[in-house]
Amino acid sequence: MIRFRLKELLAEKGFQENRRVTFDEVSKATGIHRTTLSKIANQRGYNTTTEILDKLCQYFRVQIDEIAQYVDVDD
Repeated sequence: MIRFRLKELLAEKGFQENRRVTFDEVSKATGIHRTTLSKIANQRGYNTTTEILDKLCQYFRVQIDEIAQYVDVDD
């Protein structure tokens, strides 16, 4: 299963900048709908596009492996 690290990235960015970073802020900066961000962060197994992943990489200035990671799940 692919696990998205969006919540962790928000927390890290907030810590680095000493402020709270919100979905609304990311949405305005990237053009990604707030609902989509919420689903990526909270819905297990959410399916998104490479375009959205690209925008998140640009916003957080990270590589794709810092946004998404493979997690082996037992049946």
